[in-house]
Amino acid sequence: MAASMASSKDPSMQMHNMEKDNKGAFETPFQTTSDEDRGVIINDYHSHASKLSFWTRLGVTPESFKKRTLADKHNQLNQTLKGRHLNMIAIGGSIGAGLFVGSGSALRRGGPAALLICFGIIGIMMFNVVYALGELAIMFPISGGFYTYSSRFIDRSWGFAMGWNYVLQWAVVLPLELVVAGLTVAYWGLEINVGIWITVFLLVIIIISIFGVLGYAEEEFVVSILKLITIIIFMIMGVIFACGGGPSNGQYGEYWGARLWYNPGAFADGFYGVCSVFVTAAFAFSGTELVGLAAAESENPQKALPSAIKQVFWRITLFFMGSLFFVGLLVAYDDPRLLGSGSLIDVSTSPFVIAANNAGIPAFGSFVNVVILLSVFSIGLSGVYGGSRTLCALAEQGYAPKMFAYIDRAGRPLPATIAIIACGPLAYVSLASSGATVFDWLLALSGLAALFTWGSICLAHIRFRAAWKYHGHTVDEIPFKAIFGVYGSWIGLTLIVLVLIAQFYTAIKPLDAEAFFISYLALPVVIFFYIIGYIWKRGKWMSIKDIDVDSGRREIDWDAYNEEAAKLANGPAWKRILHIVF
Repeated sequence: MAASMASSKDPSMQMHNMEKDNKGAFETPFQTTSDEDRGVIINDYHSHASKLSFWTRLGVTPESFKKRTLADKHNQLNQTLKGRHLNMIAIGGSIGAGLFVGSGSALRRGGPAALLICFGIIGIMMFNVVYALGELAIMFPISGGFYTYSSRFIDRSWGFAMGWNYVLQWAVVLPLELVVAGLTVAYWGLEINVGIWITVFLLVIIIISIFGVLGYAEEEFVVSILKLITIIIFMIMGVIFACGGGPSNGQYGEYWGARLWYNPGAFADGFYGVCSVFVTAAFAFSGTELVGLAAAESENPQKALPSAIKQVFWRITLFFMGSLFFVGLLVAYDDPRLLGSGSLIDVSTSPFVIAANNAGIPAFGSFVNVVILLSVFSIGLSGVYGGSRTLCALAEQGYAPKMFAYIDRAGRPLPATIAIIACGPLAYVSLASSGATVFDWLLALSGLAALFTWGSICLAHIRFRAAWKYHGHTVDEIPFKAIFGVYGSWIGLTLIVLVLIAQFYTAIKPLDAEAFFISYLALPVVIFFYIIGYIWKRGKWMSIKDIDVDSGRREIDWDAYNEEAAKLANGPAWKRILHIVF
């Protein structure tokens, strides 16, 4: 500890940081944030906020659009997110069309067993990814989150590629979700042009974005609660239906059990079918990493983020795996209604809706559709949030035009937010005769992009731990540790590589060039960004000895930390269990 404190005050260390800056690693040299400095920054933030009117902080006055200048050079964003916001972003943030609708096409291609196997593998991978991200985010509370870790611990060129890949992913997701939201309304037979609904939803997203991070967080909080309630109700109904307690006018009025696992069977298309489900599972989990991005805007990430990270376990095991288990019990993979799960998403193919209709409870199907609509809208808003924050961080480090680094007095990265929202009108392309083809290509851009982001988080964590050890630090100096340590990140990285191989296999099997690029377009996009980054920044793979693990690191009040740990260790067993689980 003393060594790390000394290094932060050592002129040679600061010169080293400046040299790194001149090489383009970081435009602003990171410096260790001591407890005293941290207090100054927090006080400066609250002092700054207290001088502004309520409406200015809310972002609705002319003054709110002026540039913000805080003491914290690494984070000019608001730090107003509460623990409840982070918890809901973690536990319900990415539950959306991927689960409620995409699971239908996955069930059709792979069968119920493949559904559980693939989502389970992606779930294990995500569990380790999020814990690695949590460890890094608490150690280095920097605007831009995981993208900056790739630049810092792996390679500047790779960091450039990952940052722009993530921006592109969310910029594409916004018009995709607007199209799906417009099509979702058609479930109720309203004969209104989809373009009108696209316009309505885009305007609502713009209005919520005006209120900055709190607008996004409150929307996520409410919609996530609604999504979780829906899944819990569905699982309770699933138990009743499987036991034969459904309405007499439906299929589940007699004992149902696991008959569909025998006829038509557990697997729809053998090994190929299993491999084809992976990309749907990855798409369904996209957005999980947003909790790490949101940590930079939370009041107390050291306290709130560990709790939020632990919620991911419950989302994966209870909400994803539990609901998909009952989907496999109640809906046959050869159900003709699943055949509509094509490119432009048809919400009537949702296995949740099909199960409700099979049970003779169409009203629940309509309710699920409302939740799907809100979920799709929520993911679109997440696209604006995630894309704008990452674009702002890219600009701060000199990887994007400087104008995108502008943050106003309401804490909004205004130009970056406008740039992402400007991609929304791409949704109108779906109205053309070739709309389905364009939709496929847009979906291809975002399909595998998340896998590269997750793999980079695992690799950054592995290299951080190696550099941490090389520079004489111990694991005991890390306040929040990934539950399986560096081994968990190796497991996560290995599974990501295997999923990419499986997706490559499904892409080349049809021997169709267009089908291959639609399935694997994210790879050449990442390679393209890496080449641009290499030409621009001349980055190279960083050696362990050159990785700086001290600058920009949060200093912990170890007396308070140890006191809390001792209190927990001496407390009752149930408290220790609750601390581990929640």
